[in-house]
Parts: sequence; C-alpha cells; structure tokens
Amino acid sequence: MSTNPNPTPAQHLNLVVSVVNRLRLLVRLLRDPRVPFYLKLLPFASLLYIALPVDIVPDIVPLLGQLDDIGVVVLAVEAFIMMSPQQVVREHQAAIDAGSQGAADETVIDGEWRRVNRDR
Repeated sequence: MSTNPNPTPAQHLNLVVSVVNRLRLLVRLLRDPRVPFYLKLLPFASLLYIALPVDIVPDIVPLLGQLDDIGVVVLAVEAFIMMSPQQVVREHQAAIDAGSQGAADETVIDGEWRRVNRDR
C-alpha cells in the first residue's frame, strides 16, 4: 500500500489558506493593545536580520542562504504568537476561523442607496 507523494490541489489550497490565516493573526496581534510592545518588536527584528549583511548562512550560497532567512522570519512569527497572551490569541483565532474581518468594537451601519438622475 503506497501513498501518493504529490500533494493534491486541495492540499495546496489548505496550505495557502493556513499561511494567509497565520498572517492575519499576526497583523491582528500587532494591532491589539493588549499585546505588550516589546513582543511586537520580535517580528520586526527578524526583518532587520534579513536586511543586515550578517547571516548565519551567507546569501551567496544558493538556496540555503534564502532558506535561513525564511526560517528566521517564520521562527520569529511563531515565537511572537506563542509568547502573546493566549486569551488574546484564542480570541483573534476564533474571529478568523469564524470569517470575521473586523474587530469586536467595529460598527456596521446598514443603509440603502438610490441613484438620482440629475439630467431631468
């Protein structure tokens, strides 16, 4: 019994949705005032690592130079999420899972519109 090593399009889509939801969680946590400021510096420090010429693996090494940069960013984002207050993370994760785009304090104003013909 063998399994197919090639991922299906549905698996690719699940991966993309997972990455997008993780980025949405990151943005929501960065905007949330309940997350300490010093924790919010962690993802930006990883971007600084990419910009600096000092690397663990030099960028002139094909593929490995870029993989360590991506690894540092992913590690910093995951560490930021893990160190953030877990109740806040759960709240934002639940809102993302429910498909909510806005925060809980945003107001939706329902209204109607009509087109007025001013030529008459």
